[in-house]
Amino acid sequence: MFTLLDPVSALLWPSAAHLALTAFLYLWLTLERAGAVISRRNRYDDFTRVDADQGRGARVAANLRNQFEAPPFFHMLVLALVLAGEPLFLQLVLAWIFVAGRLAHTLVQTLTGNVVLRGVVFSINFLALCAMWVIFFVRMLNSA
Repeated sequence: MFTLLDPVSALLWPSAAHLALTAFLYLWLTLERAGAVISRRNRYDDFTRVDADQGRGARVAANLRNQFEAPPFFHMLVLALVLAGEPLFLQLVLAWIFVAGRLAHTLVQTLTGNVVLRGVVFSINFLALCAMWVIFFVRMLNSA
């Protein structure tokens, strides 16, 4: 049984936080597109094309697509760790670093044009994910 304090349950919270971020981005993109239609910059039919979004809407759309690149590997690993049943505290910390990095990446990509900072933030959260996987594989190989 899951409880809020056991390590397995604790690992589900970063995953839930990332899913909440993704849901927020869907809502934000919907509002950006509705605003573009209301202001007559776009028609609803325009959004059948991937390049129809403009300005901040384009940055939000790009960031939403980014949530389906590295993050699926995060969610797969969380599932594997839950099934294995013994995540390390370090993996929990790295999971939160990954999610915080995804949030920071979202803020930098959608609210600024700072590509260098976005790259740095992405690198930090991607390295956290890589470290989580390395720890997982090392532990699996050592237990075999």
